[in-house]
Amino acid sequence: MRVGLTGGIGCGKSAAAEAFRALGVPVVDADEIAHRLTAPDGPLVPAIVAAFGPRVLAAEGTLDRRRLRELVFADPAARQRLESIVHPAVRAEIARWVATLSDDVPYCIIVVPLLIETGLDREVDHVIVVDCEKDQQVARVSARDHLRPTEILPIMRAQVSRRERRGRADTLLDNTGSRENLWAQVATVHKNLCELARKQQQKEPAIQSRAK
Repeated sequence: MRVGLTGGIGCGKSAAAEAFRALGVPVVDADEIAHRLTAPDGPLVPAIVAAFGPRVLAAEGTLDRRRLRELVFADPAARQRLESIVHPAVRAEIARWVATLSDDVPYCIIVVPLLIETGLDREVDHVIVVDCEKDQQVARVSARDHLRPTEILPIMRAQVSRRERRGRADTLLDNTGSRENLWAQVATVHKNLCELARKQQQKEPAIQSRAK
């Protein structure tokens, strides 16, 4: 069973993913894949430079991620151009990863910040949304990435609203509290997902049997 995990920037997707990993759940992160594909000598770097020019390169020839972020969040067309380069490659990597999983794995977690925005929520079996307050998002991202609120807010505006994310969730993780509270919620969700996966596996042989 494929479980998509998403949330707004700074809501705690990585913290939730860490908790699932600690329970032995296979986890893949779209952001980690994107960073690998756009690392120095990464396969997507030439296409990005061709699309945006040398202005997105740092002095040492690597991608200037801050400059690129400023460009794409100030211009929706530029953001779409970047996404058209990165998203198909990331999807392909995720599909390859899922294909390597053993059949006895109850479920896997696919962490995608733009799960809903890109329509990937329709390609998974269950959607988990990690949620917190807006001021918590800004404070966490500022502390983590050393960004100013004026840099964070355009990123938040480019994502779907908190209300829409919550409305698309099959499971909601409340990350307004402590790390321990989040991990306790994940432990409960893990049990529920294992049971849901077991029921799905029981249904599939029955469907196949009727088809024969």
